[in-house]
Amino acid sequence: MIEIRDLTKIYRGDAVETHAVQSVSLSIARGELLAITGPSGSGKTTFLNILGFLEEASSGVYRLEGEDVSHLGDARRAHLRNEKIGFIFQGFNLIPDLNVFENVQVPLDYRKMSSAEGRQRAMAALERVGLLSRKDHFPAQLSGGQQQRVAIARAIAGEPGLILADEPTGNLDTVMTGQIMDLLREINAAGTTIVMVTHNPALAERADRCIEMIDGRVSVAVTGNSGNAGCATRTLAAS
Repeated sequence: MIEIRDLTKIYRGDAVETHAVQSVSLSIARGELLAITGPSGSGKTTFLNILGFLEEASSGVYRLEGEDVSHLGDARRAHLRNEKIGFIFQGFNLIPDLNVFENVQVPLDYRKMSSAEGRQRAMAALERVGLLSRKDHFPAQLSGGQQQRVAIARAIAGEPGLILADEPTGNLDTVMTGQIMDLLREINAAGTTIVMVTHNPALAERADRCIEMIDGRVSVAVTGNSGNAGCATRTLAAS
């Protein structure tokens, strides 16, 4: 689904250059759940932002479903982001003045689909995450775990082929973390590709594959095919 070759991101200031991502090459299969681990400042979120067209790489090749999307114009990038990618953030990023249903429906409005179809998709997504009964509640009336479920519903309502999750359980307790990971695995099992940044070894071990980023570079993880080997055994090798 994704082919990355020699991807580099450099932030240039007045006197210094910061190499956030350095010559990363990586393939991600359709239907895979990939975990990205590594210390803070290692380039994980920058790399995820490039995959989601929130930032543009300085150099290198990024192919999504066979299309070279490395240097597209803003309009095409926005279209692909809306049509093909769902986002889940650590901070939930819900709109406080909108209720649960409205938060899930907002991205669908940008697709210019009929209100009936948008409503049907939003309701189906909320039912899938077990929050249909809370559709009229506002984010402040929900627990952290429930807010993250709303964020997941928002991500899947558009039926994207790819979900990018940046520390999706970073603000949750152990019980909620397990429940959210169960939900992500369920969504993945239905065919959605998921790329997840996490500091949590227990989550990484439930991925199909895990890579570690250090100083903007990628180290390759050795994993099994059972979906529970994750980062349990690693050998570090430059990509």
